[in-house]
Amino acid sequence: MFGVIRPCRHGLDEGQQAAWLAHLCGLCLALRGDHGQFARVVTNYDGIVVSVLTEAQSPRRDGLRRTAGPCPLRGMRTARVARGEGARLAAAVSLVLASAKVRDHVADGDGVLARRPVAVAARRVAAGWDRAGTRTGAELGFDTGTLTAAVDRQPLVEAATGPGGSLLAVTEPTETATAAALAHTAVLAGRPGNAGPLAEAGRLFGRLAHLLDAVEDLAADRRSGAWNPVAVTGAPLPEVRRLCDDAVHGVRLALREVEFADAGGAALAHRLLVHELRHAVDRAFAAGQFGPPPYPPPGSDRRRGPVAGCAVWTGLFCTGQTCCRKEYRDPWRGRRRKGWCRGKSDGCCECGECCGCCN
Repeated sequence: MFGVIRPCRHGLDEGQQAAWLAHLCGLCLALRGDHGQFARVVTNYDGIVVSVLTEAQSPRRDGLRRTAGPCPLRGMRTARVARGEGARLAAAVSLVLASAKVRDHVADGDGVLARRPVAVAARRVAAGWDRAGTRTGAELGFDTGTLTAAVDRQPLVEAATGPGGSLLAVTEPTETATAAALAHTAVLAGRPGNAGPLAEAGRLFGRLAHLLDAVEDLAADRRSGAWNPVAVTGAPLPEVRRLCDDAVHGVRLALREVEFADAGGAALAHRLLVHELRHAVDRAFAAGQFGPPPYPPPGSDRRRGPVAGCAVWTGLFCTGQTCCRKEYRDPWRGRRRKGWCRGKSDGCCECGECCGCCN
C-alpha cells in the first residue's frame, strides 16, 4: 500500500513543502534512530500521513522540530525535521507493514525470493522489522498486533473470494489496519474525540490503497496469472472507480469532523488526504485501463526483490526523480513510469485549478 500519496512540489505552497519534507526526513531519521540504518529503506510517503496528523492535532508547538545534519538525499544540506511520537508511530507502522509485505513475497516465491538462501535472509529481515515495530508501538501505547492480525487474515479472505465476490470483503483487512494507525494519532495528540473520524478516514484510505494497487497491477496480473481482486471478482472498472471516488469523498467528510490544533498542519493533512488521493485515483485508472507496456520483456528475470526494491524506491522518492523526471523505471517491475509532474494527465500541476473539495 506504499506510494498512494505522491505529493508534488508544484501543488504545495512554500510552507507545505517545508513541512512535508520535515515529516519525510523525520520518518527516515526515526527509523534510523530507533532501528538502525537499514530500516530506512521502508521510508514511504503514505507513512508520513501518520506523522502529519499527529502534529496537526497536537496543542503543543514547542519541540516538534529539530535540526538534522547534512544528508546526501538533501544535497548535503541540513534541515529542520519532525520529531517526536508522530514520527515514531509512523516508523513503527511502516516497519510492521513492510515486514508483512516481505513475508508475503517470500510465501509467493517472487523473483529472487524463490531461491532458498535469499528467502531465508528476507525472513530474518522481516522478523527483525516486526520485532522492532512492535517494540516501538508498545512504547507509544499502540498494539501493532492489530496490523499483523489484519495482514495475516488477508490470505484467508482472498482464498474465500471468487467470481462475483465482494471487493469490500477483500479490502477489509487493509481498512482495519489503516484505521487503527490513524486513530492512534488522536491518542498521541491527546485528542481522543478525534479517534472516531480518523478511524473512518483511515478505513477509507486503506480501502482506496488496496483498490488502487489492484487497478494499477491489473494488466500485469492478468498476463502473469497473479491473484488480483478486480480480476477474480470480475468487478467492472466503472464500479471500482465509483468505490474509489466514494472513498475519497468519505475521507474528506471524516476530516471535517477532526479537531486540529494547527491550521498549517490541517491544511497539509487536507492536501495529502483529499487532493492527492483524488489525483491518485486519476493516475491509477489511467494506468489500469490502458496499461503501461510490460518491462522487462516476458520471460526475462530482472525483477528486484522487495528489500532491494524498497531501497531503490527510497532513493527515487527522496531525490525527487519520481516527481520531476520525464520518465523513470519502477524499481520492482522495471516498468516505464511518467514523472508525476510531467503532463497534465496526472493532474499534478493542475492544483491551482480548485477541485472544489474545500468548498
